[in-house]
Amino acid sequence: MIALGGVIGAGLFVGSGAGIAAAGPSIVLAFAASGLLVMLVMRMLGEMSAARPASGSFSVHAEKEIGPWAGLTVGWMFWTLLCVGVAAEAIGASHVMAAWFPGVPSAVWVGLFMVFFCATNLAAVKNFGEFEFWFAAIKVTAIAAFLVICVLAVLGLLPGTSAPGAANLTGQGGFFPKGSAGLVTGLLASVFAYGGLETVTIAAAESENPRRSVATAVRTAMWRIALFYVGSMAVIVTLVPWNDPAVVKQGPYVAVLSSLGIPGAAQLMNVVVLIALLSAMNANIYGSSRMAYSLVQRGQGPRVLARVSSGVPRPAVLASSAFGFLAVLLSYWWPTTVFNWLLNMVGAAVLVVWAFIAVAQLRMRRRLEREAPELLTVRMWLFPYLTWAALAAILGVLALMTLDADNRIQLYFTAGLTVVLSAIGLLKQRTR
Repeated sequence: MIALGGVIGAGLFVGSGAGIAAAGPSIVLAFAASGLLVMLVMRMLGEMSAARPASGSFSVHAEKEIGPWAGLTVGWMFWTLLCVGVAAEAIGASHVMAAWFPGVPSAVWVGLFMVFFCATNLAAVKNFGEFEFWFAAIKVTAIAAFLVICVLAVLGLLPGTSAPGAANLTGQGGFFPKGSAGLVTGLLASVFAYGGLETVTIAAAESENPRRSVATAVRTAMWRIALFYVGSMAVIVTLVPWNDPAVVKQGPYVAVLSSLGIPGAAQLMNVVVLIALLSAMNANIYGSSRMAYSLVQRGQGPRVLARVSSGVPRPAVLASSAFGFLAVLLSYWWPTTVFNWLLNMVGAAVLVVWAFIAVAQLRMRRRLEREAPELLTVRMWLFPYLTWAALAAILGVLALMTLDADNRIQLYFTAGLTVVLSAIGLLKQRTR
């Protein structure tokens, strides 16, 4: 359920609107292409995590297969990414609440959400699993109902509607209204919408049967991505014009339900969006705390974060929550400077993480085939060709980011963070 809920996040419900506005109907191709890349990355990660389950996941694998500096670099980069994500999700959730309760300042909602999810993650790991189970159940039900309603509307079977045909797909500038440039922008937006799926391999290490759990989650990734992401984009751009301002302002899901005139459906989807944001907060606090705990256990951070009580690394949870809350404060104090720098620093971080995963899998697979082939319960397809293809695609996306000024700034900031962390890791490695 954590894997299933992880696929349906705020990036899908909220962030996909910007991708539709940039690429038009071709956003379907963008999500399909980036979804294929994500499936390859998750298969690689699944192979390593099923063979060697660890709460540090790809950071542990990178350390063992590439070197301690690589484990430190990718681990603390992912930790920063998740903590900044906590801040972004908290701010987004507060905006939803502020629209319903305009008399209550957004900062109050941010504080409540941060305290609540920090407290639940401090209590016991089962709380994280319990909340994510119900969050996932609500999101899965909502997205399934949305797809059923939209398919009926596309076929003209929904009362009060007529089949739109291909009017929205070929009208308004055609299937590629902004040409290849728009498709590239949509591709970048779709790649970042998939970020966060990696958390499932971190959570799997604390399950009763880690190898079986991660294997099941990874093997079913294909149809989930195809159904939830690509399917959603296909029905959305079929039912509403891609350049409708409501797609970005309200979010594509709310815009579609509003256009269909289903009473109360748009507000209900707003509730689902809120749940998606809170679910992402919960998962990010969990994932960042476990990554920090794993890093300090391996001597890659301050030892105080390694303490565990009642089965929970509470200092790591507090540190991760504190950094997330600090990022929220920075968004209020210096929204266009310091907070913007934070967002830029993690702008391309997920691509850097995926690149480390690919390199680690190339090395680990060959070693396991020699030393312990029985541990390869999940195998990467067509190894090593698809691994090399995925690595080339990741580098290709990074290259595409240089074509746009905003993306170029993110790339530079992320590169700077990568260089700093790598230098620290190499220095620690030499000192040892």
